[in-house]
Amino acid sequence: MEYFTWILAFHVMSFISWMAALFYLPRLFVYHAENADNKGFVEVVQIQEYKLFKYIGVPAMWATIISGLVMIYLKYSSYMPAWLIIKLIAVSLLIAYHFSLEIHRKKLLQNPHYKKGKFYRIYNEVPTLLMIVIVIMVVVKPF
Repeated sequence: MEYFTWILAFHVMSFISWMAALFYLPRLFVYHAENADNKGFVEVVQIQEYKLFKYIGVPAMWATIISGLVMIYLKYSSYMPAWLIIKLIAVSLLIAYHFSLEIHRKKLLQNPHYKKGKFYRIYNEVPTLLMIVIVIMVVVKPF
């Protein structure tokens, strides 16, 4: 299973890229919401939001999911430990969060005053909390 290590490395790189997108996109929403009256600035931020989500976030998410599923198939096809189940629940929530960002992006396009910057500052903490759970489950394996 020498190739397993290569899949794991690809999975970790994909996860890092995905998390970077999940951390930065809500920050762009903060700028978008707090500068809603500056049309030129908002136009630039909208382009950044679109490209970050579509060209980095979506491919990184799918690369993470696919490589993760391949590793589960190769290593845990007959038995899934509790830590892995908890990790998969956290990843499922992260996927839901990912798609919620696209909803927020589209709503901000329609109405730049949709939510205040403070909302997005708080919302930006969700992936951090889920990442903490995921990393603890994978590294510490407490269950």
